[in-house]
Amino acid sequence: MSGAEDGFQRNQELQWYQKGNVMVKDDLLVIEGKEERVKNPNYEAGSSDWKKNREYAEYTSSCLITKEYRFRKGRLLVRAKIPTAMGAWPAIWTTGGSNDSWCWEWPLGGEIDLLEYYLVGGKPSLHANACWGSNTRWSGKWKSYNRPLSEFVAKDKLWEEKYHIWRMDWDDDYIRLYLDDELLNEIDLKNTTNGTGGLDDWWRGSYRNPFTDAGNSGEKFGQCIWLNLALGSNGGTPDLSSFPLKYYVDYVRVYQ
Repeated sequence: MSGAEDGFQRNQELQWYQKGNVMVKDDLLVIEGKEERVKNPNYEAGSSDWKKNREYAEYTSSCLITKEYRFRKGRLLVRAKIPTAMGAWPAIWTTGGSNDSWCWEWPLGGEIDLLEYYLVGGKPSLHANACWGSNTRWSGKWKSYNRPLSEFVAKDKLWEEKYHIWRMDWDDDYIRLYLDDELLNEIDLKNTTNGTGGLDDWWRGSYRNPFTDAGNSGEKFGQCIWLNLALGSNGGTPDLSSFPLKYYVDYVRVYQ
């Protein structure tokens, strides 16, 4: 049901994704970010493509996806302990799509971020967001929220050492995102209809609402779940004294 990404993927991040950085230990899923050199098999000297012009990756990590599983509406719960050292960009997120050849490309299929942790104005911050298609290809409209980590730590000095519960409640009218039962973001689904997506193609999601539309006939359209630990980019320059970084996941539960 699940799969793992390989290689460089998004946002000019530093890590090379590989299956070997995820394990189950003591009934916990552990994603590990390592300082580790990997030769890029797609390297092309002088290429303008960042995925090809790096001869090596200096870091490795893992990204897991429920490739064959899609869900629509209900409750998603994830209990996890995240790494907060500089350079860490852990995430719990979903993207819309289907198993059909008419899968809607990002962001026309929608994206929901229960958790992203990265820098805002130089401050490590926790994010809870949703996005859908604009009129420009591969550019989303966002309903975003973020709060500095320091505000959570001010209330609980041991916050970074503890497990926390990220929750999404999705019904006919709203998507609500919570952290430890505190509402962070509420997305009104009346406002999440896609623009053209740069495609102007109804069959591929233009003018559709990824959070209320069931997709095309027989698609099994819905959201798949992603768990990953990115390094660098929005996460900042990695603090090597904190490596290896470990992202612990106790459970992922979907109720419908």
